[in-house]
Amino acid sequence: AGWIARIARAGAALPGGGVDWPGSWAGAALLLAATLAVVLVGRRLLGHPWWCAACGLLLALVVVQPPPLTRAVTGWPPPGWRLVMCDVGQGDALVLAAGEGTGVVVDAGPDPQLVDHCLRSLGISRIPLVVLTHFHADHVAGLPGVLRGRAVGAIETTGFEEPADQAAFVRRLAAARRIPVTRAAAGEQRRTGELSWQVVWPPPGPPPDSPPWPPPGTPPGVFPVHPPAPEGPNDASVAMLVRTAGLRLLLLGDMEPPAQRALARSPAAEALEGVDVLKVAHHGSAYQDPGLIRRAAPRLALISCGEGNSYGHPAPGTVAALRAGGAAVLRTDRDGALAVAGGGAELRVARD
Repeated sequence: AGWIARIARAGAALPGGGVDWPGSWAGAALLLAATLAVVLVGRRLLGHPWWCAACGLLLALVVVQPPPLTRAVTGWPPPGWRLVMCDVGQGDALVLAAGEGTGVVVDAGPDPQLVDHCLRSLGISRIPLVVLTHFHADHVAGLPGVLRGRAVGAIETTGFEEPADQAAFVRRLAAARRIPVTRAAAGEQRRTGELSWQVVWPPPGPPPDSPPWPPPGTPPGVFPVHPPAPEGPNDASVAMLVRTAGLRLLLLGDMEPPAQRALARSPAAEALEGVDVLKVAHHGSAYQDPGLIRRAAPRLALISCGEGNSYGHPAPGTVAALRAGGAAVLRTDRDGALAVAGGGAELRVARD
């Protein structure tokens, strides 16, 4: 049974291994019509071996979708891509290139189908790590689509497990696939291939029965050993400073001003200056710390948000502040999926 499961997962991971099909009676009727058409055409083709071979080859190309062929036809993904911000509607899902067919995934978006489609288009079949910045549904509900047909090494999350139902949902999925779940904390550093990253937020949590925070007499601006509990899931978001091909990428999850200000005072603050790419916090909402934006001073700012969303994301003031700081601003609701390529002084962006 194990080898059957492995074959099934390998087949499901192929770019053309799945087809979105309508449900209800309409879908059933369409399936019946398609089956009859295949049977009728197939019977005619049996007497023409060359046509059978051509149809078989065409079917194989549609299912496998070899990356060189797909790239030549669609131009996506661009050669040498380093980061892709998937278009998953009102949510977040990013992919960091970590080798051929391999990517580190940061958040899973709200819809399994959308993130699965994004990963298929990139040819991702191996994921050494999935980072879930926090447990809001627009970041974790798409996790089944990330896991579908792919080899996943581990899942890393924030230690603030709220909302509890979404945290339990993640743990159930991980347990069913026997994927270990770990907690991220500032200071952690990892590498896979040419990709490396440092977790810069949240700080390690206080141990049980720790004294009140901050300790009496703490000087202003000093980053204490045991910070206060976050005000909510957003401020407990995992934030990462990523290095790849000479580029520095700052991914801020859904951090809001209290956590952003604390990050700007943290030991990691100096490393955040003058990044190449900023994944703007909380879908570009109005709640941003101007000081952190000025410190990061990105060349490129990426915003993931849904078209016509009811939150008003991204806020015009946030976009204006980023542009005033010299950043080019791109957003998935208008530009679709976004791929960052190049390295060092060269920075290119492609749209799907």
